[in-house]
Amino acid sequence: MRRVSTALKKRAAGILALLKKTYPDAHCELDFRTPLELAIGCILSAQCTDKRVNKVTPALFAKYKTAADWAAVPPTTLEEEIHSTGFYRNKTKSILGLCRILDEKYGGEVPDDFEALIKLPGIGRKTANVLMVSAFNRPGIVVDTHMKRLANRLGFTREQNPDKIEFELQKIIARKDWGAFSHAMVFHGRRCCTARKPACDRCPVREWCPSRDKA
Repeated sequence: MRRVSTALKKRAAGILALLKKTYPDAHCELDFRTPLELAIGCILSAQCTDKRVNKVTPALFAKYKTAADWAAVPPTTLEEEIHSTGFYRNKTKSILGLCRILDEKYGGEVPDDFEALIKLPGIGRKTANVLMVSAFNRPGIVVDTHMKRLANRLGFTREQNPDKIEFELQKIIARKDWGAFSHAMVFHGRRCCTARKPACDRCPVREWCPSRDKA
């Protein structure tokens, strides 16, 4: 892992300040009311847009309110209900496995401990960090496709592995800002620094970006 300079940390802080000003309402765009709903929403969002997930979950959350409710759903029923999110068989397996363990081991509650979270079915580091930040108001850096793209374009990392990107960003961004940084970067990735045609001409952090007009 490369050495992190003071200059890089200052540049990251400056970029975050501008992004927070640009996106003051940056937040997790999955609709949820409880940590359990967010965990299920995250599982459904794999290879699927938050917008699509948010169309599917209201009916599900009205029907299944507890981990025990979810755990009791026949797999074929859940597969049909989440079919439109894609990869529905794997997602069904993850959701049912997660909720069975939550019901049996955690009293139906999603644990607010990162190490416990990543041991649960369907919960990798990305989802665990989403939960830490958005459900429990704890520090976490969420490395999704947007964060991966922007972290490379902005020169924070050269890594492609999400875990390695997370660990590098932990050294660059102040711990107290991890959550705000995650939300701001994802918002920026969705609204300006898109994958195919980044809008460099209207980018608020253009002057800080080594990739401007090149992506």
